[in-house]
Amino acid sequence: MAKEYFPSGSAAIVGAFESPRRKAPGLHPYQIHAEVIAEALADAGLDLSDVDGFATAASFPSEAGWQLNVVEIAEYVGIKPSWVCSTDIGGAAPLSHVGNAVAAIHAGLCETVVISYASTGRSWPLPASDFNTGQTGPGEFEVPYGVSTISAYALAATRYMHQYGLRSEELAEIAVQARRYAHLNPQAMYRDIITVDDVLSSPMISSPLRKLDCCVVSDSGGAIVVTSRNRARDTRRGGLSILGFGEAISHGQMNQMSDLSTTSAEFSGQRAFASARLTPADIKVAQIYDSFTITVALSLEALGFVPKGEVGRFIAEGGIAPGGRLPINTDGGGLSSNHAGRRGMFAIIEAVRQLRGESPGLQLDAPELCLVNGTGGWLSATSTLILGAKQ
Repeated sequence: MAKEYFPSGSAAIVGAFESPRRKAPGLHPYQIHAEVIAEALADAGLDLSDVDGFATAASFPSEAGWQLNVVEIAEYVGIKPSWVCSTDIGGAAPLSHVGNAVAAIHAGLCETVVISYASTGRSWPLPASDFNTGQTGPGEFEVPYGVSTISAYALAATRYMHQYGLRSEELAEIAVQARRYAHLNPQAMYRDIITVDDVLSSPMISSPLRKLDCCVVSDSGGAIVVTSRNRARDTRRGGLSILGFGEAISHGQMNQMSDLSTTSAEFSGQRAFASARLTPADIKVAQIYDSFTITVALSLEALGFVPKGEVGRFIAEGGIAPGGRLPINTDGGGLSSNHAGRRGMFAIIEAVRQLRGESPGLQLDAPELCLVNGTGGWLSATSTLILGAKQ
C-alpha cells in the first residue's frame, strides 16, 4: 500500500546544516535550534518568512522541552507555521518528521517545512533520569530492577549472539569502521584510529557491550528544509528528492519485544523500498542509526542488506568499510562523530551531504541514492528514508 500512497518524489530537501558544536556548556538548546535553522534556511536561500511548517521533538531533559515543546521552540525561533508536527519516537523522530512533512506538503497544508533538533546531552547541568522509566504498565516489570538504555540493548545483543553466533570481535569491527570515517571528519568528536583490540579492552558497560560499543555523548543540533518539488527548483541549491519513506513501532519496554534478534526496520524498510520502487541492492551507501554496535548489526539484517544470521561475516569481510559493499555512517556516526540524543537528524544531514558531494568525512564517488534508518527507544521504533540526488 505504501507504494500507492506515499507521494514519492513530490518533495525535496533543499537546505541542511549540522552544528559543529560537540561541547556547548552554558548554551541553551533553543539557541542551537535558532542557529541551525538560520543556517539551513541560508543554505536553501530562504528565510523565516518562507516557512509555513515546523517539526521538532524536545521531550528529553537535555532538550529543555516538555509538553507543547513544538510550540515553545517555534515561539523562540519566530516561526508561525500553519502546520506543525511533534511526533516523538525517539531517535527515529526526525525521519518521521520528514515523511510527515512530505505528506502535509502533498496535501496542501503547507509548502516549506523546517525540521530541527538540538540538545546539550553532554553539558546539561541538571540531574536527569534515563528515559522510559515509567513504573506502571510494562515498566513495572523492569524499572524496579534498574534497567537502563545500555542494559536493554545488551539484552538484544546477548540474544542475537547466542542465536546466531555473532562474536564480540565482529561487533567491535563496527566501531572500528566508524572511527575510520570519523578520522577524516574534522568535526568528529573522536578521530583517533582504533582497533578491534582497543574495543575489546575498553571497560565493560553492560555485557556484552563495552565502552567503545556505545555511542558518544555530545551536544549538537541540526536542521533541514523540505519543500515541494516545484518550489525546490527556485531554491539556491535545488533539492534532493525524497523517494521513499516508512515507519514502524513495536514495543515500549524490552519485556514486550517479541523477537530480540530483529527490529521494526523490517517493516519501515519494506515500506520505504516499496514507495521508492527500489530494493536493497540499489543502495550503495546508507546512514544507519548507531546508538550501539548491536543497533547497526540488527538494522543491516532487518533492512534486507544482509541475510538473517550473516551480519557478522558481512562486517568481518569489510562490507561496511570504505570501499565495501555498503559504506555506512560516513561522517563517523554516533559511535565517533556526535550523538546528542536523536541521532536521526544527523544521519539525514550526512545523507544530504553525500548526495551533494560535500561529506566532511569520506566522500563517495557521486552516489545517486542514500538510505537513512533511524531507531528510537529500546529498539522500539524505526523510520526509514530513501533520498535521491536527482529530481
